[in-house]
Amino acid sequence: MPRDKGAGSSRKRYVALLRGINLGGHNKVSMPDLRALFASLGAEDVETYVQSGNVIFKSAEGAGKLTEAIEKSIRRDFGLSVTVLLRTRPQLAKVHAGNPFAKSRKESTRLHVTFLAEKPDAARVRELDPERAKPDEFKVVGQEIYLHCPNGYGRSKLTNAYFEKQLGVAATTRNWKTVTKLAELVSA
Repeated sequence: MPRDKGAGSSRKRYVALLRGINLGGHNKVSMPDLRALFASLGAEDVETYVQSGNVIFKSAEGAGKLTEAIEKSIRRDFGLSVTVLLRTRPQLAKVHAGNPFAKSRKESTRLHVTFLAEKPDAARVRELDPERAKPDEFKVVGQEIYLHCPNGYGRSKLTNAYFEKQLGVAATTRNWKTVTKLAELVSA
């Protein structure tokens, strides 16, 4: 992904959400190595947030081309097959502002967002069982699924695997604290 140094005004701020990085001792990637990989692809102002594969950066490239290049480079450099989901600054701001469960700030530790690689088929969304994991709740909005898990996400049946299987779309989940921080970082 060569970059054009004169195209500064056309650079977009992105957040890359890498699925399954540094979870449970699997798919280990150091954050300095991950930042270096993004920089080698022409990304600028690269920073990471926590160890679970959140990368904030600028690029003049489009999301589709970036996603493909990042996944290919991770396979080549780290030997890992990792799904990468990108969101632009406006997209992440919309996700942050649109959480239907965020009204009760005292429960923010029980809120999560499952990011989807693409908008799921409406018929498949209608087939999701809202009673599957009571008292847990979910709401699908575009390419995101908002979750409220009163007993904690670790105990929920509303997992990435469930949504991927039911919707046929790759997914990765972040807690509300992470979503909030990423929205702040990408806007800085």
